Amino acid sequence: MTSEPTPDLEGILAALDPEQRAVAASPRGPMCVLAGAGTGKTRAITHRIAYAVASGVFAPTQVLAVTFTARAAGEMRTRLRSLGVEGVQSRTFHAAALRQLHYFWPQAIGGGAPQVQAHKAPLVAEALGRLRIDVDRTMIRDVAAEIEWAKVSMLTAESYPTAARAARREPPGMDPTAMAKVIDAYETGKGERGVIDFEDVLLLTVGILEDRDDIAAAVRRQYRSFVVDEFQDVSALQQRLLDAWVGDRDDLCVVGDPNQTIYSFTGATDRFLLDFPQRYPGTTTVELVRNYRSTPQILAVANRIMTGPLVRNRRAVRLVAQGGSGPVPTIKEFPDDAAEADGVAAAIRTLLDSGVPAAAIAVLMRTNAQTEAVEAALADASVPYLVRGGERFFSRAEVRQSIVLLRGAVRSDDGALPLPELVAGVLSSAGWTAEAPSVRGAARERWESLAALISLATDTAADRPEARLADFVADLEERAAAQHAPAAAGVTLASLHAAKGLEWDHVFLIGCTEGLLPISFADTPEAVDEERRLLYVGVTRARRSLSLSYALGRPGSRGGRRMSRFLFGLGDAVDAPEASAPTGPSPRRRKRRSGVRTPMCAICRAPLDTAAARTLGRCADCPSSADPELVEALRSWRSERAGRDKVPAYVVLTDVTLMALAERLPGSDDDLLEIPGIAERKVESYGAEILEVLGRHAD
Repeated sequence: MTSEPTPDLEGILAALDPEQRAVAASPRGPMCVLAGAGTGKTRAITHRIAYAVASGVFAPTQVLAVTFTARAAGEMRTRLRSLGVEGVQSRTFHAAALRQLHYFWPQAIGGGAPQVQAHKAPLVAEALGRLRIDVDRTMIRDVAAEIEWAKVSMLTAESYPTAARAARREPPGMDPTAMAKVIDAYETGKGERGVIDFEDVLLLTVGILEDRDDIAAAVRRQYRSFVVDEFQDVSALQQRLLDAWVGDRDDLCVVGDPNQTIYSFTGATDRFLLDFPQRYPGTTTVELVRNYRSTPQILAVANRIMTGPLVRNRRAVRLVAQGGSGPVPTIKEFPDDAAEADGVAAAIRTLLDSGVPAAAIAVLMRTNAQTEAVEAALADASVPYLVRGGERFFSRAEVRQSIVLLRGAVRSDDGALPLPELVAGVLSSAGWTAEAPSVRGAARERWESLAALISLATDTAADRPEARLADFVADLEERAAAQHAPAAAGVTLASLHAAKGLEWDHVFLIGCTEGLLPISFADTPEAVDEERRLLYVGVTRARRSLSLSYALGRPGSRGGRRMSRFLFGLGDAVDAPEASAPTGPSPRRRKRRSGVRTPMCAICRAPLDTAAARTLGRCADCPSSADPELVEALRSWRSERAGRDKVPAYVVLTDVTLMALAERLPGSDDDLLEIPGIAERKVESYGAEILEVLGRHAD
């Protein structure tokens, strides 16, 4: 009779730093891990799970690891597999809840679980139609997001208005009472169709677990240990589901970073992370501060952004670099958006010509609307790029076809050829060649998709030399189910929100101006704090080099924008030349300041601490200089235009913006853009008509 081999527990811990080791070597009891960006949190928690399994504390099937994205869940499964651990459930909150809902629905409710509506848009459009509200696609998306916020905050149509006003929510194109009617109509439409949405999956699972003690007991017998990643992004509803899973036990490890709380608009909050030790007495708190991703120069910028004089008190993790030195990050100023895009494209072209792969470069920005100028500049410079958030990788026709071809070739794999060579041979029949096509567009995108599959086969062979084609196909099918796409060969364009959890060697962070960072509608200290954390997330995506930039205006304008307040006070941590764009219009120069002054009322000189006051440039109680006849003329025009567009009047212009027009008397498109609340889209839509009304009054 042979005995079981002794687990190599020390081997599991050997490659960890002291803080990671503290996480992994204590698999029992409550633990709160404050993990800074790039500090190896996934490594720490996967080794913690492996240590718990190897030491016999928990069986693999007794562990539930919860992540926020399917990509992260797939990454965790891959790492656990490389540690020899199979059977751990690594899922998103929604995937884990949906699995339980389908399993327990016949027992709790009877029959089969209702179908999950993949997209809210049709139901939202139907609800708005019932209320005779004419909307466009953008408003449908925004209304759907507001419904999601209400549901993860566990609000009903009746409780929504009060909670929305308390949270200072601004429903798209309507007041909170009207939004409550939309929510009610949306829920009615769902009921009539007999479908549920993704938030209902969590709500219904919570309801079953809280109402049925026997079902809750069954779940708790199954799962004895819990790990939750990105815990700073948990909503009240997700926390309630987690409480139902855990019950009165405390084998729970949560991992998060307060500095990366950037989804409060969706209902996420870091209070569950920060209050965790109070909820679970005896919690072991570990801080991961050793950053293995970025150079000391990049981390100097990141640390100063989060610890500068304008930062309100928070528990900030100060990162300590573990890697080698690199270039000092730069701040570059350009006369306009087009010049900024051209400058970034030229710098990227230089990197590519020096041998840097396109997939190692990213251009990050605050809003998706900023990609247009960059896309045009990159295309002119013959730089391949991809916009993160586009068509899903595994939904592409060439990828689906490739998986079918690889599945058909499994039987012919006799082990004679290395896995990457075999995959390349199979995909050659789908159009892959060793040389990339010189043309851009669909042909290049198709080649890059196939090249990504071959690169993935190379990685698989490196991680598991014994892997055969059948193993690779199984991995692909698992990735497809989780939408865990491989990296594609192109420069990534992404919003700061979409960049969360990713990293690149070289990062260009554009649009660092007031109005974008922080965004113009960040009108509370809490909202400005979150904008600062967004910049921090963007900065910490960079491994080797970081370039920050901003433009003084849009093409053809006379400027007027200001560098983001978040970049003041960085001192010698950045290389910030006086002018980095010698061509084009001559922008007005500003003296560099170490801080940002609070705007003051033009009349009484009191600080302007609300968005409305800053728009007007004066306190609400101070007298207005506007001509009442002009105000009335602007109101009449706004009412007529709203009628033509079939939207509420305030969608055209708010009362505050209308009053600012009457007081400032702009004479051009550039003057209009300097008024908060009037962006380029509104100038394009209404600018000529507004200037005509103002011109008639002047005459």
